[in-house]
Amino acid sequence: MVNSQRNSSPLVMIFLLFSIGVYGLSGGLTDQIASCLIVHNINNFTTFADALNNRSRAYYELLNFSIQNLRLTQSMIPKPIAIILPESVKQLVHTVLCSREGPWEIRVRSGGHTYEGTSFIAADGAPFVIIDMMNLNKVSVDLETKLAWVEGGATLGETYYAIAESSNSHGFTAGSCPTVGIGGHFGGGGFGLLSRKYGLAADHVVDALLIDANGRLLDRETMGEDVFWAIRGGGGGVWGIVYAWKIRLLEVPKIVSGFIVSRPGTKRYIAKLVNKWQHVAPYLADDFYLSCFVGADLPESVTTGISATFRGFYLGPRSKAVSILKEVFPELNIMEEDCTEMSWIESIVFFSGLSNSSSVSDLKNRYLKDKGYFKAKADYVGAPIPFRGIRVALDFLEKQPKGNVILDPYGGIMQIISSESIPFPHREGNLFGIQYLVSWQEEDDSKSPEYIDWVRALYSSMTVFVSSGPRAACSNYMDFDLGVIEVINSSVPVPPKDADPVEIARRWGEKYFLKNYDRLVRAKQCLPKSTRHSSRQFQKE
Repeated sequence: MVNSQRNSSPLVMIFLLFSIGVYGLSGGLTDQIASCLIVHNINNFTTFADALNNRSRAYYELLNFSIQNLRLTQSMIPKPIAIILPESVKQLVHTVLCSREGPWEIRVRSGGHTYEGTSFIAADGAPFVIIDMMNLNKVSVDLETKLAWVEGGATLGETYYAIAESSNSHGFTAGSCPTVGIGGHFGGGGFGLLSRKYGLAADHVVDALLIDANGRLLDRETMGEDVFWAIRGGGGGVWGIVYAWKIRLLEVPKIVSGFIVSRPGTKRYIAKLVNKWQHVAPYLADDFYLSCFVGADLPESVTTGISATFRGFYLGPRSKAVSILKEVFPELNIMEEDCTEMSWIESIVFFSGLSNSSSVSDLKNRYLKDKGYFKAKADYVGAPIPFRGIRVALDFLEKQPKGNVILDPYGGIMQIISSESIPFPHREGNLFGIQYLVSWQEEDDSKSPEYIDWVRALYSSMTVFVSSGPRAACSNYMDFDLGVIEVINSSVPVPPKDADPVEIARRWGEKYFLKNYDRLVRAKQCLPKSTRHSSRQFQKE
């Protein structure tokens, strides 16, 4: 499964842990925002005060419904004073305005897949509210223009389903996890199975409706081209709230092919397969996507060793897919019986991670059943990793069965689209992306420091084999280890030169956006003054 870029913008992050007791004084604040919401006929909300006074079970049910990384649900994590679920664009506008009447920061949640919790945590000490977009999830498809409007609370699954309901010859390029919200996914770029053919999700956004901090509803023309450029890959939540995205539909063939095969074996055998993969997958024709997952989580029939799992997706019949791989990657030993022919929408289910009995209609279910605890890090690779580098990673993976590495091939059109066309810069020169993950369940949570130390050590061990100057990462795979915005003491009359927030953020902002970082800073200046000053208020997935 392509792990579908889940996070919000790294431009405005703070992650300090405070006791839940900090909200003991929030009763008055709760009354203030509740009164404002009710005045504007917004009744679909719940408050922390209700939960404390046992007046409602809805608070924690709604808070936890869309939190996908259970590592971020512990009781010491700060909680919002209110969770608001607007049901129309008018309610969304008034929700923003009510939220700005007090000292509340705003967190905007679409699917909750943010790796570091920025769509439901505000840990800088300030009270905050969550604006949950889940009720704003309509998808309107226009086949005559081959365009669709997608509300910001829709999931990828809901979007794919709506497109397929309207046409069996159109699809869209985005990630494979159906419960990911499009708000953060588009906001960070959005890589997926069709990206080698068509590029990122954000490459095909042609318009958007953005609500700024003043409650203004702006389209592409009124927000300006600089801001429109910035919202497509520059991170969710920095620019306001995108109420809806206008996307260009893409043509897909009637028949596509897919396979998922595991190849367990010794470290030497797996190293040879991975080495061959990196010399093949980025150079395949753009209608072929072949990823590689490596880990010590072996099939039940195998008791020792390590395993590489290959996921192949081809825009055409399986006979052609097998023929191609037999020629360029015979070591994989793919047979026609390993491949399944299906429609494009069926391939979404096939690679979704849902159970084998799932149907296309299950893509509309936005609740992720198989939640767990995890920590992830990411890299880009511009030159093949030497055999010794592969062995270093395999040595780590052999010792930690809860860890795995995901290798996503680039190349194809990703080599051709300009790195400056949208803020997402990781195009030409990248062979593939890497995700390092370690995941565990509740019964093992006491060992979480051990797991996190392991993935950090693995990441460190790969330093000399990956991108450098800077060591790059995808903003959808947010990693607080790379850096967070620091709170500057505003009481100092003349702050030191090194307290410039733009330069502080550059230390890690350039890792996500490379040379596009400076243009993003300039785009921020295009927003209304009150929006620029309140940028910390908005965080999104």
